[in-house]
Amino acid sequence: MRDQEVKKVMKIIKAKNVKFVKIWFTDILGFLKSFTITENELDKAFNEGMGFDGSSIEGFCRIDESDMIAIPDPATFQIVPWRPREMPEARMFADIVHPDGTPFEGDPRYVLKRNIERAKKLGYDFFAGPELEYFYFKNSAGTEPLDKGGYFDMTPRDEALDLRRETVLTLQQMGIIVEYSHHEVADSQHEIDLRYNDALTMADAVMTYRLAVKEVAQKFGVYATFMPKPMFGQNGSGMHTHMSLFQGKKNAFFDPKGQYHLSDMAKHFIAGLLKHAKEFTSVTNQWINSYKRLVPGYEAPVYLSWAQRNRSDLIRIPMAKPDKQEATRVELRSPDPACNPYLAFSVMLAAGLEGIEKKYKAPMPVEENVYEMSEEERKRRGIDTLPGSLSEALQYTEQSQIVKKALGDHVFNHFIENKKMEWNKFRVQISSYELSQYLPIL
Repeated sequence: MRDQEVKKVMKIIKAKNVKFVKIWFTDILGFLKSFTITENELDKAFNEGMGFDGSSIEGFCRIDESDMIAIPDPATFQIVPWRPREMPEARMFADIVHPDGTPFEGDPRYVLKRNIERAKKLGYDFFAGPELEYFYFKNSAGTEPLDKGGYFDMTPRDEALDLRRETVLTLQQMGIIVEYSHHEVADSQHEIDLRYNDALTMADAVMTYRLAVKEVAQKFGVYATFMPKPMFGQNGSGMHTHMSLFQGKKNAFFDPKGQYHLSDMAKHFIAGLLKHAKEFTSVTNQWINSYKRLVPGYEAPVYLSWAQRNRSDLIRIPMAKPDKQEATRVELRSPDPACNPYLAFSVMLAAGLEGIEKKYKAPMPVEENVYEMSEEERKRRGIDTLPGSLSEALQYTEQSQIVKKALGDHVFNHFIENKKMEWNKFRVQISSYELSQYLPIL
C-alpha cells in the first residue's frame, strides 16, 4: 500500500512540476514544525527518512539524544494552495523515529497511533469530528473585531464571509471535506466544520485547518486566532468533538431500542469520559487562557454531566434519525481549538475505552439547565465541575494512570514539566487588573 502511495506522489510531483516539499510534524504542545526538501531528495526521504536535530523541539529529547529521523507519510501528500502557482509546493506529515527505525515515543502522531491500535485490538475503529471555533481580528496586536455578528448571522458584503469561503476552498483543495461554515455567537467569531473521519486523518486535518485559516486571513490582511478566550464578556472558542467507535461498518454506539438510540457500550464510553474528565482536562485545555473560557454562563461546559439537548453539560448526544445509525455519536464539549489534537484525541479515546473495558455505569442524564441549579441541588445530584485553572488541572493529571498510559511516560513527563513552567511564569506576573484595582488604594 505504501509503495503505491509513493508512486502516486512521485507521479504528481513530476506532473505538477513541484520543486519543494515541506515535511510537517508537531511538538508536544501541538505547534506545527516543518523543514523543506527538494523533489530530488524524495527518494531518500521515503526510503531512509530525513535526519534532523530534535534537541530544540519542545518535548522531544536532550542534546545527547538529539538525532531524529522524519519518515514522510505519502498518504498525506497535498499541494499547498497558498503558495504561488508558478512554483507549486507540497506538504506531507511525517512520523518521527529513532536512528534505529523504532518509533519515537515523544512524537504526538505516534501517541495517537498507539491509542488507535489499542482500540483496534478491542475490535474498534475510532472516528472523530471536531468543530473548531476561532476569531478574526484587525491585527495580532489587539482584539478589534471585523464584525458585530451573532450566531448564524450574515450581513451584506460580509468580509468574514469571504474569508470563510476562501478558507473552505483552500481546505477542499487539500482533500479536507467541509460540511458547514458559519458565524458563531461572539463578535467576529466563526466556525468551519470538517466531515467526520478516522481520528488520525482528522488530527492531521486539524493541524492543516489551523494553518489554512491563518494563511487565508493573512492574505486578506487580517489576523485569525484560536486563542480560547481572547475577549472579556464574549463567548470563548471551543472544539466540540464528536466521537464514535465502529466495528467494521457497524456503529458500536447505536442501539435502536436504547435511550437516545445509544448502546450500552456508548454509555460505558460516556461514563469513562465523565469519570476521567478532570484528569485529561490539562491536555484538552492546555493553556492558562483555556480556563478563562471554562466558566459558567458562556455556553462553556464546566459541569460533569450528560444529556441530549442541554448544552451546559460536558457531554451532549446530538439527535440523529433512527435510519442514520452511523450518525449516532457522543459530543465532548470541553476541549478548545488550541490543544494538541493528537494528544487530545488520545486521552479522550483512552478514557472512553477504560469505561468500556471496566463497564463503568453512566449517571442519569441531566436535561435541566445545570447552570441555573443551586449549588446544593448540583451537590445532591452528584454533579461535579471541571478544574478551574491549569494548575488545578495539572494536579489531577499528575495522579492519573489513565493519562500516563495514553500519552506514554516520555510525553506525560515532558508535558507536565512544560505546563508547570508556564504556570510558574504566569503566577508571578502583575496583571493590569491588579494595578488598576490595588495600586490607587493600597
